[in-house]
Amino acid sequence: MEPSVVILPEPRDYLVNAVQAGGGVVAPLSEATRGLVLTEGLSQDALETVLAEHPGIAWIQLPLAGVDQYEDLMQRNPDRQWTSGKGAFGQPVGEFALALVLALLRSVDTFARAQSWGKPQGTSLHGKRVVIVGAGGVGKEILRLVSAFTEHITMVRAHRQPVPGAEKTVTDEGLDDALREADVLVLAAPMTAGTEHLLDARRLALLRPDAFLVNIARGPLVETAALVTALAEGKLAGAALDVTDPQPLPDGHPLWSEPRALITPHTGETQDMIRPLFTARVERNVRNLAAGFALEGLVDVRAGY
Repeated sequence: MEPSVVILPEPRDYLVNAVQAGGGVVAPLSEATRGLVLTEGLSQDALETVLAEHPGIAWIQLPLAGVDQYEDLMQRNPDRQWTSGKGAFGQPVGEFALALVLALLRSVDTFARAQSWGKPQGTSLHGKRVVIVGAGGVGKEILRLVSAFTEHITMVRAHRQPVPGAEKTVTDEGLDDALREADVLVLAAPMTAGTEHLLDARRLALLRPDAFLVNIARGPLVETAALVTALAEGKLAGAALDVTDPQPLPDGHPLWSEPRALITPHTGETQDMIRPLFTARVERNVRNLAAGFALEGLVDVRAGY
């Protein structure tokens, strides 16, 4: 039977086509609705009302890879299947993470600010010790790309299962030791209660003064005030932040004038990049829903990602 799927807050042609290509039918909310595909713009209250009034909805496809904004609602609806974009957006975000790493190491941010010809400077990524926090789709793609430059890559994840291709895999218990060895630290972990201020003043102090930080995950993973202090005092060689806390970063914030900081406006992926990836995810999940197969990007409601 064709699964009945609703797209909220309003149908979009590319998603309608994806649902139909997956063997489903796009229809208004009813007792027959089995799937819900979200685009950005539906409020939490509206979504909660939809779920309360339509208990037959078994699957909710969230629009992004990060799901922290839906955490409370997922906890109250643990028997439904929640899927996100995780794993689907690894390619563009991983590519941008590598771009930021190279920009920092090769002093591109310094040259971009320069008003006159200066001295050559920069260092190579080849042979550097890179620590990647987060072993989801983005973290694994960063690992794949960075492996072209160095074999010294440590992955930090929630459990001890080794990540193929990494020199070392450690849990959060090993994070402190990994930070002490890092030349480059890349944050690619999900935003959960357990990862807020994962990189606080204490952990920032574990990094060497010649180490670099890249955050392409979520802004609150880093304690912003502590980072501002570390950069201002020269205790960190540089930081590239595609996400900030607060976000957007307000005009006049100290990070804008910090010469060791490179700020980009959460552009690790753009709609043009992720639309075909999200469309393919929706199509496959509609097909899997109809066939009773496992859904892609399934969120572990208890873990929050």
